[in-house]
Amino acid sequence: MKAEQLSDAAIAAFNYSYSELVSGSSGMIYESDIAAVGGLPNLEGDISGKITPDTSLLQQTVVLKLNGGLGTSMGLDKAKSLLEVKGGNTFLDLTAKQVIAMRKKSKTQVKFMLMNSFNTSKDTLSFLAKYPSLVEDPKIELMQNKVPKVNKATLGPAGWAANPHLEWCPPGHGDLYTALYGSGKLQELLAEGVKYMFVSNSDNLGATLDIDLLTYFASTNTPFLMECCERTEADKKGGHLGKRSADGQLILRESAQCAKEDADSFQNVNLHKFFNTNNLWVRLDMLKQLMDIKGGFVPLPTILNSKTVDPQLESSEAVFQLETAMGAAIECFPGAGAVCVPRSRFAPVKKCSDLLLLRSDAYQVDPLTSVLVLNPKCNGVAPVVDLDEKKYKLVQHLEAATLNGYPSLVACRKLTVTGEVILSSRNVFKGTVRVVNSSAEPKVLPPGVYENTTVDLTTSAGLGPLRPATISTTAYADQKPGTSGLRKKTKRFMEPFYLHNFVQATFNALPVTGTDLTDGALLLGGDGRYYNDVAIQVIIKMAVANGVRRVIVGQNGLLSTPAVSAIIREKGPDWQKSYGAFILTASHNPGGIEEDFGIKYNCENGGPAPEKLTDAIYEITRTIKHVKIADNFPDIDTSKIGSTRVFSADGTQSVVVDVISATAHHVDLLKTIFDFPAMAKLIRRHDFSMKYDCMHGVQGPYAHEVFVKELGAPADCLINNIPKNDFNGGHADPNLTYARDICDIMGLDKTGLPLDTAHVPPCFGAAADGDADRNMILGRKFFVTPSDSLAVLAAHADLIPFFSQQGGLRSVARSMPTSGAVDLVAQRLNLNLFEVPTGWKYFGNVMDSKVSYGGQNYNPMMCGEESFGTGSNHVREKDGMWAVLAWLSILAHYNQDEKAPFVHIEEIVKKHWESYGRNFYCRYDYEGVDSRKAAAVLDHLRAQFTTLPGTTLGQGLTVSTADEFTYLDPIDQSISYNQGIRVLFTDGSRIVFRLSGTAGSGATVRMYLEKYEGDASKVLQHTASALQDLVRIALQVSDLPNITGFANPSVIT
Repeated sequence: MKAEQLSDAAIAAFNYSYSELVSGSSGMIYESDIAAVGGLPNLEGDISGKITPDTSLLQQTVVLKLNGGLGTSMGLDKAKSLLEVKGGNTFLDLTAKQVIAMRKKSKTQVKFMLMNSFNTSKDTLSFLAKYPSLVEDPKIELMQNKVPKVNKATLGPAGWAANPHLEWCPPGHGDLYTALYGSGKLQELLAEGVKYMFVSNSDNLGATLDIDLLTYFASTNTPFLMECCERTEADKKGGHLGKRSADGQLILRESAQCAKEDADSFQNVNLHKFFNTNNLWVRLDMLKQLMDIKGGFVPLPTILNSKTVDPQLESSEAVFQLETAMGAAIECFPGAGAVCVPRSRFAPVKKCSDLLLLRSDAYQVDPLTSVLVLNPKCNGVAPVVDLDEKKYKLVQHLEAATLNGYPSLVACRKLTVTGEVILSSRNVFKGTVRVVNSSAEPKVLPPGVYENTTVDLTTSAGLGPLRPATISTTAYADQKPGTSGLRKKTKRFMEPFYLHNFVQATFNALPVTGTDLTDGALLLGGDGRYYNDVAIQVIIKMAVANGVRRVIVGQNGLLSTPAVSAIIREKGPDWQKSYGAFILTASHNPGGIEEDFGIKYNCENGGPAPEKLTDAIYEITRTIKHVKIADNFPDIDTSKIGSTRVFSADGTQSVVVDVISATAHHVDLLKTIFDFPAMAKLIRRHDFSMKYDCMHGVQGPYAHEVFVKELGAPADCLINNIPKNDFNGGHADPNLTYARDICDIMGLDKTGLPLDTAHVPPCFGAAADGDADRNMILGRKFFVTPSDSLAVLAAHADLIPFFSQQGGLRSVARSMPTSGAVDLVAQRLNLNLFEVPTGWKYFGNVMDSKVSYGGQNYNPMMCGEESFGTGSNHVREKDGMWAVLAWLSILAHYNQDEKAPFVHIEEIVKKHWESYGRNFYCRYDYEGVDSRKAAAVLDHLRAQFTTLPGTTLGQGLTVSTADEFTYLDPIDQSISYNQGIRVLFTDGSRIVFRLSGTAGSGATVRMYLEKYEGDASKVLQHTASALQDLVRIALQVSDLPNITGFANPSVIT
């Protein structure tokens, strides 16, 4: 605990609890040692209206919410307070709004604190960013301590090498006092004149700061005041308030402290009338006095919570979690008191029955105070909800059963549900109602009013083809998605439930991030690689089982990555719009049963899932135990465009699968961006010719629609344009090494130098990768580097209607490894410039700055990566077709006069170099490197960060900086570390090293080299000659050949 920098107070408190454990203390409180509490002052009858509220006390008060729990018993894996309760508001939303409303009404900055745990802190503070008046207070967080789990067998500290994080646990909310004292915050509050503390659970929205109670508490000079409610039969198994016979001290007795022989007395609600609401009032000065005497802690009874060290793994070692309850402190304060409060101040959510009640019309949110109050139509008595705890144990179970809304409970006395029943907003319950389903499948309760009745659905028709089956699975350890999703060998995906686990984890994670799977549509498609057809049918059936009501699939299962983004953003109407998509692609990686497969999820903005979502998906994959699938849902014929509606057997539900044109929406969008008539005129020129290599990827159908049908190009301008599931045995990566068909036609070798050709090459050439988001641009015997391509396009942006009609290009962005050629354009044209890590999602953040973050509008925008990715803010992915059409737009501009000699790409690029200077640039890819050796290269470079600066290398190049690129996102303030190692030189030259995973094929070490030349007389030298000194330096400082065993790169671009 000292090594973890826990306070002396935390260590003393744990030592006390541990001493109780090893001493064998039972902690029992026997009936013979206590007396019942006969009566208590009543808030409604004795205090409210009979005491003059003293609002000046608010300045001396702090409101503290306990927020350390994850709600794991309800299936949650994040702060329970982030669970949605009512009208789109979470517990934390309503709490924050209550505090803000209270401050506004009282005109007093009442202090507010949250006691977070190491499990909840990050998510909570991130969520509270929407309430700057709260989260900007540096004192808002009190961090709960953590304590070691104790091995049951040895009573020593538990060990769990697989995840050392699990060796620790929160010590229960009794740690509140220790955390306050040990952190110094108790002393700070007292120094600021804060005397009173009101504490309650974050999931109890009825617990608000009551000025009458505060005034009463202050007037009694009581050190500690507990709010209690009268027990009913529903509360008999919970703890109760008692009085110690020996001295009359109030105490709490929990069920774990009750001997078996005292069970009848314990559960006698007429004898022991009151239970603790966990709404507590504490005099902070008296708390400090007590803790000073006791050595920094309150001696609370220890609760032994029996668990396994890994809660998700029952076979892991058995442990005790030593916990304490804050309410138990009532026995530690002589003169402590209690007050009876109405049930309206006690509305916690401990199970799904409670949550259903709060989400129903039985409760309302007061628009002025944001307090959750009982609907007046309930006449002061909350309905009792009793859901089958086996069927509705987890929040996911409740939400699956209420996809179509929550039933009306405002006129209900008691609702009992036995078995799995699907409810809706069209179910109205009155009086006492019992719904039974004894069958093995879920049954839908038909719409209607149910009053004082029992409904048995056991023999009624079920969901039939929509019936979800829950199947046990085993977690895989290697499902962490990267910036482009999850990529592995195809055979890995074909292993039992490998695909299912990742898809289910995504479905589980999406609702937590605010996505309603039932509202709108799920989009599905891919690049047509091997296993796509099988995966599509699996995902459709899993979508149905997880509540998706509309699935949109590209014809033949095909959708290019940019087309997916376009469809999400453009296809309506709103009620059918896609909230996200699964894209089945491994991008430019090879396809086939022996090669690679991939899956990624794109969100409602059309862009790749943010890190927050991919992290959540990964965490779920690590512990997933079940997947859901509608096995009886029919396979969908994706070869035919049209809609298929499948009904449940009982006719109450249906699912629609729309098979749409793979190309139409993307092509329609491109026609609004570019001047198609101008490009068609270019193509009609007698001296113009072109070839587009689709590399047997998904781009073939799109290219045919655009070039042949729309622009009138001859069909033979397209090569390798029939999609094949193994890309015809090729490597669909558009570069000089792998796209040899188009390079040979255009007269270029693997280094970009001209080749002798039997025929004059076409004027224009291009290539696409497997999922059509990348592009390679070629002129006649001339290669355009991706970095130069971005710079030239940015300099000519006004030739494209999308930019010119919006007032011109406003911003450009590039990935860090991409050359600085576009920087020079941005500087001259006064454009916003962003240098971001590799990954299109970073560009998407800038594009969405205004819409999603309320920031500056940087659009229209153009962006690009050196790895052959270029695009604009028309979608949130790179777009290979967009880049080709952008270049054709430039050619169309320079070749408007059909009588003038044709202006080629080479001339346009060289003219650009003469104007801006040239960034000589090259990338070496070492593919299939052993992952450990690849990491060793980077470690070798990191070890030289302090020694390289100031060193002169090669032919007089002096190192200015050696570091690792860290990106602070100016839009959402997130930080991305370890984004590439840079060696920067005083003349502007640079070397960059990055690792890139390529599915199951090891790692790729990428080495980037860049040198700027501003002398127009020197810009035409060959790249290899210009960079040869940098190459030697890079290999020398990295020691890459020796460490990896690679004498030469796999690919040079």
